[in-house]
Amino acid sequence: MKKKRFHKEKPGTISRLRVVARPGCPTRGVVIGPGFAAPVALGRSGIRHDKREGDGATPAGRWHPLQLRWRADHGRRPASRLPLHRTRPEDLWCDAPEHGRYNRPARAPLGASHEEMWRPDDLYDLVVVLDHNQRPRRARRGSAVFLHLARPGFEPTAGCIAFRRPDLLRLLARIGPRTALVVG
Repeated sequence: MKKKRFHKEKPGTISRLRVVARPGCPTRGVVIGPGFAAPVALGRSGIRHDKREGDGATPAGRWHPLQLRWRADHGRRPASRLPLHRTRPEDLWCDAPEHGRYNRPARAPLGASHEEMWRPDDLYDLVVVLDHNQRPRRARRGSAVFLHLARPGFEPTAGCIAFRRPDLLRLLARIGPRTALVVG
């Protein structure tokens, strides 16, 4: 009889985070967990339960971080308990619902609609890919929902959750693949 192996997170890993919108301001929120709290920018349509491609909403639900992508030319490798992937200039994220790579990473050139992961601004210097609409992937239910860096003034996102750089770096050191991110 085979013994089951259980994956244990490292001590100090946050097992659950909660993301809530600020009262009266649906595009700004706060992420709260044991020993952690940080302001965040949310989607321009706030938090919604029926996420649709292009609606600008941050999807409500329970999500898990899958991996961290970072730009090595914009900073050293961050401390993280997530699988790490270095972002390259040809890295894309497909957001075309009819394409076979929908809501998946891709490489340039890609003839379908996509997000460029190598951006001229610093928003995607640190990107945590979430498992939103991953298994199963459903067309038009939303793609490219990430944790990433915020614009100055916490301008709304297209549906992601955006942090100040120091807050995201602090969080990265404490989350793992089993951390639950409860939005809404």
